[in-house]
Amino acid sequence: MKIQTITQNGTTVALITGNTKLITDTQSALDLIMTVKYEAGTNLTAIDKNCIADEFFILGSGMAGEILQKFVNYKVKTAIFGDYTKYKSKPLKDFIHESNCGRDVFFTNTKNEAIEKLIKAMQ
Repeated sequence: MKIQTITQNGTTVALITGNTKLITDTQSALDLIMTVKYEAGTNLTAIDKNCIADEFFILGSGMAGEILQKFVNYKVKTAIFGDYTKYKSKPLKDFIHESNCGRDVFFTNTKNEAIEKLIKAMQ
């Protein structure tokens, strides 16, 4: 796992990248939340979609809701960035759209969009 901190306009975002699946269940999500809060000193995370288990994107598994609820409960705003074009599920597309209308969880195509959304959510 690689955690890089990016500061823009006085707001720090933890950028999570890597080649391994970091979020595979609720406990691994909680571990990441605590690592970001205490090591990076921020409550904003931009996570590469490749760091999240594929099961997360199958809404019927319940994994996305369970994990994202932890981020919200611990007051960690998150943006997941990557290519979503391979997903054809209408419920997933609707979930992504609804999330992007809120202020806590975002799905973006690029890391720059993720960082922008998170910073804007703090204003």
